[in-house]
Amino acid sequence: MGASFRNVGEIKALAGCDLLTISPKLLEELDSSNKEVYESLTEKSARKADVEKVTVDEKTFRWMLNEDQMASDKLSEGIRKFAEDSRKLEKLLKEHLSKAK
Repeated sequence: MGASFRNVGEIKALAGCDLLTISPKLLEELDSSNKEVYESLTEKSARKADVEKVTVDEKTFRWMLNEDQMASDKLSEGIRKFAEDSRKLEKLLKEHLSKAK
């Protein structure tokens, strides 16, 4: 899932991806734009790509992740931020629902 976008160009580059997490500010920018967005990622283009298939088991994946400092840092940062936002959302929903009673 694509997330943590800094600008609309990054989002457009992933047009065709099934799941993206986009901030409200960037959603507004996309909504207000009159420019057409073309699908960048398709199954057809993926099949044509000259990319070597990589198959790894969990043990190898964990080792490779551990060896990539930036990947490890960004993954843990992203998980912490999503968890924090989840707690904020739960709090907002509880407040909203308690006011609705």
